Amino acid sequence: MAQFKPKPMLNRSELRQIKKSRTRVQGKKVLTDDVKKLKSLKVTPDISPEEAIHYYKEPIWIEYYIPKESRFALEVKYLFIKLIDVAPREGKDKYLQEAIQKNELLNVHQILKGKKTPETELIKRSYQNSLSMFETIDDQLEQFYFTGDHNLLLPALYITETLMLFEPTLASLEVLGDFCLYNLQWLIKKLNEGNITFSLEDRNVLLLIKRRNEYWEANNLPEDEDFELFAALFFEQAYPHRGAEELEEQDFLVH
Repeated sequence: MAQFKPKPMLNRSELRQIKKSRTRVQGKKVLTDDVKKLKSLKVTPDISPEEAIHYYKEPIWIEYYIPKESRFALEVKYLFIKLIDVAPREGKDKYLQEAIQKNELLNVHQILKGKKTPETELIKRSYQNSLSMFETIDDQLEQFYFTGDHNLLLPALYITETLMLFEPTLASLEVLGDFCLYNLQWLIKKLNEGNITFSLEDRNVLLLIKRRNEYWEANNLPEDEDFELFAALFFEQAYPHRGAEELEEQDFLVH
């Protein structure tokens, strides 16, 4: 029986960067031969504090060897991922459209507290096992608006990540659209406004990277070599054993 080989999830440009930088993993640290390239990477990109609110910041641990000093150096730099807006589907997703227009989180608990309709009944059936989670998000949101303490949004962020594990549901396909991703990005921006330190699960960081790359490709934006190398380093840290034999272009999932 042929051995199963999992497929990596990077795109072609990230594959080229991995091969170019010759990365390997030691726990949370990434060691590379290209010391000059790594040292030249900026700790943060040239974006204003106002712009930075619209980015997710992921720390990257980089370790490289300094031959003249016979020692390893460790640096922490940051992968900044631009958050790409979630677009409601035409003729659908009225709740998502309203949330976007008001710049509010799409609050499922409040929707279900309103007037009963076929749509709300569908939402209730789809999330019957998650209703307490939506209630917690609503409670944290209410406390945040009352106190102004951005730390109160952290539980809402992590609960939203958990809810994303069970998407899509019939309710999101028929009524709500990609509301969990919208809520995730809304919460990221609010936490950024409050200068709160937080981390997403690796799978969601990868999702944000892929959405950013799709946006760049669709709009023919210039390549950012530093971003691509940081993204490759992140992938090597998060998924050190995925496609560990030899990376070939046909093995990659390109979206």
